[in-house]
Amino acid sequence: MTIAVDIARSTPRSVEVVGIPVPSEGPVPRALGLNRAALATHGFEGKLGQTLVLPAANGATTVAIGVGKPADLTAASLRTAGAALARACAKRGSVATSLADVDAVDTRSAVQAVVEGMILASYRYVDLKADKSTASRLERVTLTVAPAKAAAAAAGAERGLAIGGAATLARDLANTPPKHLTARLFAEQAVEIAHAAGLEVEVYDEHGAAELRLGGLLGVNAGSTEPPRMVKLVYSPRTPNGHVALVGKGVMYDSGGISLKPSDPMHALMKMDMTGAATVLATMSVLKALKVKTKVTGYLMCTDNMPSGSAMKLGDVLTIRNGTTVEIHNTDAEGRLVLADGLSLAAEEKPDAIVDIATLTGACLTALGQKIAGLLGNRQPWIDQVKAAAERADEPVWQLPLAKEYRKLLDSNVADLRNIGGPYGGTITASLFLNEFVGDVPWAHLDIAGPMNVDADEGWLTRGATGFGARLLIELVSGFRPIAG
Repeated sequence: MTIAVDIARSTPRSVEVVGIPVPSEGPVPRALGLNRAALATHGFEGKLGQTLVLPAANGATTVAIGVGKPADLTAASLRTAGAALARACAKRGSVATSLADVDAVDTRSAVQAVVEGMILASYRYVDLKADKSTASRLERVTLTVAPAKAAAAAAGAERGLAIGGAATLARDLANTPPKHLTARLFAEQAVEIAHAAGLEVEVYDEHGAAELRLGGLLGVNAGSTEPPRMVKLVYSPRTPNGHVALVGKGVMYDSGGISLKPSDPMHALMKMDMTGAATVLATMSVLKALKVKTKVTGYLMCTDNMPSGSAMKLGDVLTIRNGTTVEIHNTDAEGRLVLADGLSLAAEEKPDAIVDIATLTGACLTALGQKIAGLLGNRQPWIDQVKAAAERADEPVWQLPLAKEYRKLLDSNVADLRNIGGPYGGTITASLFLNEFVGDVPWAHLDIAGPMNVDADEGWLTRGATGFGARLLIELVSGFRPIAG
């Protein structure tokens, strides 16, 4: 799906749909041709995300778009309104709107938000369907702004297209069935994307992983007939203002291994257990286009977790890249094992900061639900940067404590650690496990087990994989500031 965006002074005559923003209070735009009382008879109040389609006998269809109270207008609400408009005209090829021509939000941010909302709401994964009628037909969007705002609007549109495209790439990867996207195929796509995006790329197969001593990755992969892959991506701008490492969990399909998952709807979603790696790849894919000034290194830790005669067993001990030994008490706690190798590799390069992102714990889904990701880390200034980026991206996170008093729950009788910490506080103990592999580098962990998927369209989210984290990470590395101390 590709949407072209034009910036113009006025609405083109050939456009099929005209979107008119309507607040929930105050005057109604004259161009709509209806007053507030008439709108009310149609059940339209101007609430954020409401739409009312008004067909015309001749010319363009008009769509009223609710933007809520003028005093509450933000980039996030413009993103939601843009998404609502895109859904309302999904069966038309072109739309024009003044939605981004506002005073409450700077023009660049307003346009970026509207473009992102329209791209993300238009997304549908129909690659494997014979009937593709559910796909959006929207191909061209014209955003009308005052002439003085045109340059800023063009910059916002360019950024919105890049970031929206990255998020849809992450969704495509996460929605793809495991048979169609093995670790090998994922690595091949990563190489293609890296070459197109001006990135350095290295791919390590099972033999390369053994040479790198990636005991966590190889241990998780032991039960699979599909070999693992570790992909390293590097974006190196001139005179970088810092260096950030991103580590993504890429468990292409998680059966639970010997600790087999129950056959329930969540098991069917385990093709999305590679969403962390998908978001890192998607992030890396647009850094050059966005002229990001931070050096970024990405590690994609990719494997299946399958049960078989060769699979790792409870009681086995694995040796992670940094030499730490780990006793296995649950083979379904595998994501932290592959991340441990990736974090060890990242920490060795002494970046200014590290973020890992993973669909890691059901405990986080239980605690925070499907809309909010868990955030933990070892340095508050770095955590604060992640929180600020999440707010700009409208991808909500909630900080949980890295409670050191729970560390003893990871003690093992035969190894340095065990890979689970008991029945309670699973998100915290998993994060404490990861903390063992980052050394003294500022580090943040994003647990996206909850928001990796949604069951129905809502706002800029569409049913299925959300690509949560891609836009957050892009905002984070775009605005990175080195951490003092």
